[in-house]
Amino acid sequence: MKLILIGATGLVGREVLRLALMDARVSKVVAPARKALPTHPKLEAPVVDFDHLPPDAPWWQADAVICTLGTTMKVAGTRQMFMRVDHDYPLAVARLALAAGTRTYALNSAAGANAASRFFYNRVKGELERDLEAQGFASLTHVRPGLIGGERDVARAGEGAALRLLRVLGPVLPRRWRINPAPRIARALLEAAIAAAPGVHVVTSEHLL
Repeated sequence: MKLILIGATGLVGREVLRLALMDARVSKVVAPARKALPTHPKLEAPVVDFDHLPPDAPWWQADAVICTLGTTMKVAGTRQMFMRVDHDYPLAVARLALAAGTRTYALNSAAGANAASRFFYNRVKGELERDLEAQGFASLTHVRPGLIGGERDVARAGEGAALRLLRVLGPVLPRRWRINPAPRIARALLEAAIAAAPGVHVVTSEHLL
């Protein structure tokens, strides 16, 4: 299968890329990114501007899209920029891929995703899920991790302390509150993309341990 991966340089995206390149079921990975990626025989990595994605690029036609693109309020700087990265870019990718005939989409979302949430982060994630469902993909999967375990290139404020606390309390916490390792999330996204089960599906945090 041919796979489009958006967000290949992030914590979960790197794991998806690693797994996909090793998987015999995946013949090619197209990973549009803001900067060049290391070369691999199965990888095509066009450098793109997500504000001006090329609508006629032949690589939009694929079997599935996996989207792990996301930022933080600290990096984004404003709510408008956060919305652009975490909602507008994934939705633009979805529309371009769908128009080219790609029928499956797997999204790395969040445990609290809810379009009606009072919390901005959760509301944006929920609005993206809602808007993706309106596009008409034959197969759409929302993977909703809680706190993600793994080594980021840039540490997120408060996340390190929370991870340390959850590692200590993990055995006594409900499954849905435990740390979700990045490789488990990546595996769930890849398997959803390959399986392409018809309809809309949700993979919750307790299934990502």
